[in-house]
Amino acid sequence: MSILNHRFNELAGLIPRFKFESGTKILEAANLIVQAFKQNNKILICGNGGSAADSQHLAAEFVNAFSKDLQRKSLSAIALTTDTSVLTSISNDFDFTDIFARQVEAHSNLGDVLIVLTTSGSSKNCIKAVEQAKKNGIKSIAFTRTGGKIGELSDISIMVPSDNTQHIQECHMLAYHVITEIVEETLFRGVTP
Repeated sequence: MSILNHRFNELAGLIPRFKFESGTKILEAANLIVQAFKQNNKILICGNGGSAADSQHLAAEFVNAFSKDLQRKSLSAIALTTDTSVLTSISNDFDFTDIFARQVEAHSNLGDVLIVLTTSGSSKNCIKAVEQAKKNGIKSIAFTRTGGKIGELSDISIMVPSDNTQHIQECHMLAYHVITEIVEETLFRGVTP
């Protein structure tokens, strides 16, 4: 079987299992984010590598807009992956594993929500961010894979039943796009998911 057919078939088989296992958690995450935005709170988002890019992508969906036909106010979301001075100073002066936790400590307030994306479920800097969120009294959502350590620590865990990084990322993107659409529809069109 060609790589093309193999990867498409593999993902086509994974998506229904992901929906079955994590659909309820995706709806819970959307509801938590809706409640945060209703109270004028913000979303903090972090991850490494491709998940760092996803953090920025998700923040942009909230700050700008997901639906092009919807004129709406901006929603406060910050990707903790973008400030190179903060990231490099924490890495240099303390430890790379602290890069997100220190930002959570600095920027989070009661009612905010932390979103972490980690395909392995064991990224130390993401785990520390969730631990800091608990200390600050804010809720956390993890996008991860089944069996990842972070799934046990987060308030809501959206777990992909795969160990293939590319398919985990593809499912994460599908899930956060669904969440973004639900958030917009709920807040700005009055649609109940």
